[in-house]
Amino acid sequence: MVKQRGIELGFDLIGIAPAQQPLTYRYYEQWLSRKFHGEMGYMERRKEERKDVRNLLPDAKAVIVGAINYFVPDECLPETSEPRGRVARYAWGMDYHEVLLRKLEALLDYLRALLGDWVKGKAYVDTGPILERDFAVQAGLGWFGKNTCLISPKLGSYLLLGELLVNVPLASDPPFNRSHCGKCTRCIEACPTGALVAPYQLDAKRCISYLTIELRGSIPRELRPLIGTWVFGCDICQEVCPWNRKAKPTREEAFKPRPWASLELLRLLELTEEEFRELFRHSPLKRTKRWGLIRNACVALGNLREIKAVPLLVQLLHNDPNPIVREHAAWALGRIATEEALNELRKALEVETDETVRQEIILSLNDARCP
Repeated sequence: MVKQRGIELGFDLIGIAPAQQPLTYRYYEQWLSRKFHGEMGYMERRKEERKDVRNLLPDAKAVIVGAINYFVPDECLPETSEPRGRVARYAWGMDYHEVLLRKLEALLDYLRALLGDWVKGKAYVDTGPILERDFAVQAGLGWFGKNTCLISPKLGSYLLLGELLVNVPLASDPPFNRSHCGKCTRCIEACPTGALVAPYQLDAKRCISYLTIELRGSIPRELRPLIGTWVFGCDICQEVCPWNRKAKPTREEAFKPRPWASLELLRLLELTEEEFRELFRHSPLKRTKRWGLIRNACVALGNLREIKAVPLLVQLLHNDPNPIVREHAAWALGRIATEEALNELRKALEVETDETVRQEIILSLNDARCP
């Protein structure tokens, strides 16, 4: 009954795992020890809590895991002649945290109505200290792909996960014990930055999703040309996966494309703080903050060598209060390397006081002289 109610609430897949220690915890510790988490300090700080979900709900008996397909075909995006920044598909629609949490809380209400007020539960979507893919495998939803995504044999990997811990002794589903990746290594070969260092192993510090979302500082210079036009996340390792060839469009209206699904790069450079907050209020993109999204747009325009961006990049170089924005605007101007762009870099070098920005201007001018 619980699983049927979950499907009625909009989950595409739902399964039940025992509330216990995650089976892959030691691999998680190894991942942390190799510093693959980069600046995501919360992964390290809360690692002890991840040892057992009963650290979150002491009398937990079961973990209900729900998954929703978020795939939307490219042709659903509006056509445009303006240069656009690419956004990962999971962020095309409304913030998935809000969508899945509502469904999980409704499922908890159902259990209480069915069994009584003694039922306790905690819902998590991506933000709690839970190794959620581990519990998804234990709940029978799919397997860990070589791209580190959960892959369902029915739906592929375009899945968002949510968990409901409950103190109800629900019967567990058989775990998914077999990988169906076989000898395929397409995801590893396709990753532009080499973030997939081996099958099932991700160095987040090189991942485009990490670089454009989680990283709070400057994007490493050597990785900027490899990012292409991604401004929020990346789908490459999923786009090449054979299990996604027949991906079905999502049934969830909240995940259908919103205005932020395809962003005009030139417009991003002009965003004020107020415009950013208003446009992305219900979008996952709000996580980048204004400066982060502009940083990413500068990299994308530099990779496109978009001459039309020069006046706006110049404005950012001279006037933006954030040195990280000024640094990446300088890099983009150096990549575009028109005479106007290079002259403005020379002017900025005379007045810029931030040493990191100054070094970027010097490097960009040198790169332009020695392409």
